[in-house]
Amino acid sequence: MGVVEDTEPPFKRAKLLADEPNGNSPSVRATSSVNNSLGDLMARPLTSSSQGDDETIGSKGVIKKSEFVRIITRALYSLGYGKTGAMLEEESGIPMHQSVVKAFLQQVKEGKWDESVATLHRIGLVDEKAVKAASFLLLEQKFFELLKFEKVADALGTLRNEIVPLRVNTKRVHELASALISPSKFMSLSSSGKGKESVSSRSKVLEELHNLLPASVMVPEKRLECLVENSLRIQRDSCVYHNTLDSDLSLFSDHQCGKHQIPSRTVQILESHTDEVWFLQFSHNGKYLASSSKDQAAIIWEIKADGQFSLKHKLVGHQKPVTAILWSPDDRQVLTCGAEEVIRRWNVDSGDCIHTYEKGGIGPISCGWYSDGQGIIAGMTDRSICMWDLDGRELECWKGQRTQKVSDIAMTDDGKWVVSVCKGSVISLFDREATVERLIEEEDMITSFSLSNDNKYLLVNLLNQEIRLWNIEGDPKIVMRYKGHKRSRFLIRSCFGGYQQAFIASGSEDSLVYIWHRSTGKLIIELPGHAGAVNCVSWSPTNLHMLASASDDGTIRIWGLDRINQQNQKKQVQASSSNGVLHRCNGN
Repeated sequence: MGVVEDTEPPFKRAKLLADEPNGNSPSVRATSSVNNSLGDLMARPLTSSSQGDDETIGSKGVIKKSEFVRIITRALYSLGYGKTGAMLEEESGIPMHQSVVKAFLQQVKEGKWDESVATLHRIGLVDEKAVKAASFLLLEQKFFELLKFEKVADALGTLRNEIVPLRVNTKRVHELASALISPSKFMSLSSSGKGKESVSSRSKVLEELHNLLPASVMVPEKRLECLVENSLRIQRDSCVYHNTLDSDLSLFSDHQCGKHQIPSRTVQILESHTDEVWFLQFSHNGKYLASSSKDQAAIIWEIKADGQFSLKHKLVGHQKPVTAILWSPDDRQVLTCGAEEVIRRWNVDSGDCIHTYEKGGIGPISCGWYSDGQGIIAGMTDRSICMWDLDGRELECWKGQRTQKVSDIAMTDDGKWVVSVCKGSVISLFDREATVERLIEEEDMITSFSLSNDNKYLLVNLLNQEIRLWNIEGDPKIVMRYKGHKRSRFLIRSCFGGYQQAFIASGSEDSLVYIWHRSTGKLIIELPGHAGAVNCVSWSPTNLHMLASASDDGTIRIWGLDRINQQNQKKQVQASSSNGVLHRCNGN
């Protein structure tokens, strides 16, 4: 944010000509190239005129013309268009900075610290604290430069007679005093050590001055870019269908997505399971999908470059239905949980079972990975939570306040928290470092939960056909509720997904997939196609437009964009048109 010399307007640089001995300096060349086009601009300073002070522009009459022009001028200089910026100041009669501010900035660049402090007080700032803070910054740099040139007595005088009387930042004053007797301390405190050009540290001072002084006095660097980015962000965040990368946003038109950005058309049906499919999950790298079934098997599907899925491995060996399959953090292994039986660890490349985890007399209900992939956790039938290393050595096992079997369990990415269902309507957040347990109490029985990628939010499915979003940073609190799906008998799972996980998807007992907008709770779309309850859904972490759903009908449906309706620009996708597509997919 420092005022760099070759991006300043030519009329500022003209003041340097008398002091510049080298006529071939960049400043001189830049100045001479625009002298003719600017006429007598160099001979007279620009002053604010009534021409832009109170005038407004825009249909709403809320944009002050003078501010608008100054921000554009700042942007031109920042982009390196110094000539154009100076011309805009001349033609509009609206200077980017008042003459006293221009003088102040020039003095800072030249290291004229006493003059800059005096000029600072002439700017007319109302905030005395800001004036003192800025004065401290200037005098501190003066102090460092004096020490740099070994003028210790002068530096001591500046500290005693100028910096100390400001009565600000006492801790820093003590540090500066120690720099007088310790060269190493001086090197660590100063922004530029010996052998470095002082212009670098002066640029940093200018950056800090931009942060200290009011924007009306010194137009912030990249202010125009900030305004435009905020406008795009607001448009993006207010679009309930937004599911594209930021690189797709344009300044040429207001942003608005349609339903066609939401995966709503079945693009493939996977039918290799022989019974109900209970669970599925994309790998972290988005290259694979894993599924588990009542048929006592799990399958790893590979996703080709064209988006088509092919069976990579069928994992067999369990003697009971496989309730879940979970990817290791590096996607090289998966865990499968046999219902009240054993947990198996598999190699993804070979499809071989590497290890089996079991405990005499009790079986697993749920399982998960350590955050570093070096161990596993499991909720057991005796209501305990057990932890093993990869070789099967039991590390920990505890029950806590549990009154029911642990139907879901997970560890946060930092390894600090273990999240599990503690009681019928209570979720436990167990801090492994502090060995403290925090509880989230729900109004009804909890059937499943899902953690967001940033581990800050928890999506909780309840028996009463409601999904709740909890913020679990600090004191847990509900931030949104999602309704519409059906659940009466079976365990239904939901997930986060889409751009920045801006959507919530869920299975349902009415054979539909439901998708809501996460921040508003608005139900966006219902996806028909399955012939049985949809037990689980998973949204690809790398493909915003790919969703998978697992059903009691024994199939997995892969959902993608409805490109037919997208091409026709139809905003409402009816179930009948989707069904027509499904029949064609079924033949693939």
